[in-house]
Amino acid sequence: MAKATSLDSTQSQEGSGERSINCNGSKGGKEQEEHAPLPQSRESANNDEYATESNYDEIASLAEGLGGISIRTRPCLSILDGVPQAIKSVADLLSSNKCKNIIVLTGAGVSCNAGIPDFRTPGTGLYDNLQKYNLPFPEAVFDLGFFKDNPDPFVQLASELWPGLRHSPTITHSFIALLDKKGMLLRNYTQNIDMLDVLAGVREDKVIECHGHFRTSSCTNCSSAFDGEECKRVIVEEKRAPICRQCGGFVKPDIVFFGESLPSRYHRLVKQDTKKADLLLVMGTSLMVGPVNMIPEMVRKDCPRVLFNRELVGTFLRRNGPRTRSKSCDASAQRDIFHDGDCDNSIRALCALLGWENELDELNLSTHL
Repeated sequence: MAKATSLDSTQSQEGSGERSINCNGSKGGKEQEEHAPLPQSRESANNDEYATESNYDEIASLAEGLGGISIRTRPCLSILDGVPQAIKSVADLLSSNKCKNIIVLTGAGVSCNAGIPDFRTPGTGLYDNLQKYNLPFPEAVFDLGFFKDNPDPFVQLASELWPGLRHSPTITHSFIALLDKKGMLLRNYTQNIDMLDVLAGVREDKVIECHGHFRTSSCTNCSSAFDGEECKRVIVEEKRAPICRQCGGFVKPDIVFFGESLPSRYHRLVKQDTKKADLLLVMGTSLMVGPVNMIPEMVRKDCPRVLFNRELVGTFLRRNGPRTRSKSCDASAQRDIFHDGDCDNSIRALCALLGWENELDELNLSTHL
């Protein structure tokens, strides 16, 4: 699959040939930029325009005294050389200090590098590998009616995938936690039930687990609450569905099955969040499951939309007509930015540009099981 266009190696060190995208999606030359462009080499950091290593601390201290002006180190040529323009455009957005209310929307693709399969990839997806459970159709493993008749397939799957036992957060999960740590994350809407966002360090109030989670559990018959740790013990150790003490019905974790409503918190916050968002970052999702797949359509028209994914999905790069055939976009003339490929690789390249790579790695390492 083709990658985004690389930077023009003939650009000058001052970046005179570069264009940047502002948070309102408009195009701007150097005279219109809200922040300094990324230099083309470490040598350019020796110019008067940038702080050298020897006086960096002094300048940063002075800047702080003048009102908290942000001074950051600049990436060297080896980092910028060959970086896809789409990723550089996202770096420009994040370094502009204008994106302080970021919505992140994630799907199963962000957890694949943790060893958790997605649902729909032919051959390797979860739905293609459930034959051993003798299901009438793959989705039956998450069907409420089927669970009430035969909970064993779900119990076996849940015992293998229960969060916090075998799978650690990925680089992408750690990046979301880093956005939260830096005060830039408005909300993380995840379609996943693996809880890796929270395990990565994203605060629970910043996460909306659209399809539920394993922390709590309840009866599928009378809806009575059931102790979450006891539910985990019975499913993981005894490999059976817990029984409700109130009515004798089967108990399951509070994840959303087909036939169930999304959590009330999702409906309560999604409209106000999408109105407030100044950047939408969508990663690792097919955008095929509603109503979550409508979030990209709910953000304001001036809110930039970024897609890190293996394929172009939803309405990204559409302009009131057929989707563009381009596999990448530098977003200089529209609000959408798309880069195809592995989410972790895209995030690592982005953090290298921003000077966040060490923080990212330290945070990720601290969450390894």
